[in-house]
Amino acid sequence: MNPIVDSNSLPRTKVWGESDAAVRWQGAFARYGGNGSTASSTIVYEIEPGGRLGWHTDATEETQYIIAGTGLLYLEDGTTHPVAPGSVFVLPTPLRHDLENTGTETLRAVAFFAAAMFTQTFDQVMMPPKTHVLGTPNREGQVAY
Repeated sequence: MNPIVDSNSLPRTKVWGESDAAVRWQGAFARYGGNGSTASSTIVYEIEPGGRLGWHTDATEETQYIIAGTGLLYLEDGTTHPVAPGSVFVLPTPLRHDLENTGTETLRAVAFFAAAMFTQTFDQVMMPPKTHVLGTPNREGQVAY
């Protein structure tokens, strides 16, 4: 198996919030359990200007690295943190959070999760799967994004 993934060539799945037009992003799993990893998952994703991920809680610790674009990271304690290319942040479980693109270019990031299988529970229904819960493709009953 080739351990290198050309993340630029991975097809992205568009995801949006059913009740909030600002919740819109697209992403792809680069690696997860059964697809090149046994103890972690890696997602590449983009948020267009004015968009955001949507408030959610991850079932495992998450580390993110911002590649391009600028934004604001919102945490459940009410704090807001600016992010830009080179920003790295760790979100322990179960910290509720959201990320908004506040810039004029696409925010591009890589998210690393400390589990080969995990779920994310969103405050609102996420489309197209029409569920509050997204997760890795190997997670029983979950839909990959």
